[in-house]
Amino acid sequence: MKVKRVGVLGAGLMGSGIAEVCARNGYETVVREVSDALAAKGVGRIESSLAKAVDRGKLVATDRDAARARLSATTKVDDLAACDLVVEAVVENLETKNELFAELDRICGDSAIFCSNTSSLTITELSAATRRPDRFAGLHFFNPVPVMKLVEVVRTIATSDETIATLVDFAKSLGKEPVLAKDNSGFIVNRLLVPYLLDAVRALEEGVGTREDIDKGMELGCGHPMGPLKLLDFVGLDTTYAIAEIMFTEYREKRFAPPPLLKRMVLAGRYGRKSGRGFYEYGS
Repeated sequence: MKVKRVGVLGAGLMGSGIAEVCARNGYETVVREVSDALAAKGVGRIESSLAKAVDRGKLVATDRDAARARLSATTKVDDLAACDLVVEAVVENLETKNELFAELDRICGDSAIFCSNTSSLTITELSAATRRPDRFAGLHFFNPVPVMKLVEVVRTIATSDETIATLVDFAKSLGKEPVLAKDNSGFIVNRLLVPYLLDAVRALEEGVGTREDIDKGMELGCGHPMGPLKLLDFVGLDTTYAIAEIMFTEYREKRFAPPPLLKRMVLAGRYGRKSGRGFYEYGS
């Protein structure tokens, strides 16, 4: 199947990044948000990212202008009706996602492919809201989307070979490296990453080392570009907590259970960079 027009549900950090890389790589892209204000904020984020790419010599001005011309924003789900591919990147809530997919299923053409950028929910439970399980898969990008090369293409037991082939080609057309993942909560990366991050919180909680020494140990001892506690602040402690809760419900294994310290920090509003304070403090 040839993808020409892409819809993106959600213009937050991930959704705007996905919309940007689609528009930059020749796809007519429409991004939908729940309000004009949020849509404008998402478009502003994309425009800022495109401007930075030009400033850094990663993109020429004419290509920036062409990408912007291929991008439109809306608050109406109906405006995604003509899309060949729709990528969902809204809040990590099963009911919210399924309501959107059920609505899309009614208005989109039978050949349209639906994907979710979820990082922890299973794709099968999302596809159940539609009548196209064969044309439903996971397409999990990584933050920041314009920079990170990896995309997990997640196949359910019902996803067709044609759908997977289309999505692999699509990911490559965005300049990404696709990997195929089984439809388990967390897929490949988060199934390995989340327990590691939670163990770092437990290590801090148990006094194994200071926050600085835990991060320095993994950066200098293992060659990681960012220590686990810094990474948690970057991802968002609230986001990680929600993902861990979903994965623990799925697997019922202790390694996926959020540590008490993580829960307390989330309850205290210490989400990391986005709130100005997490394991570290950040200026405005």
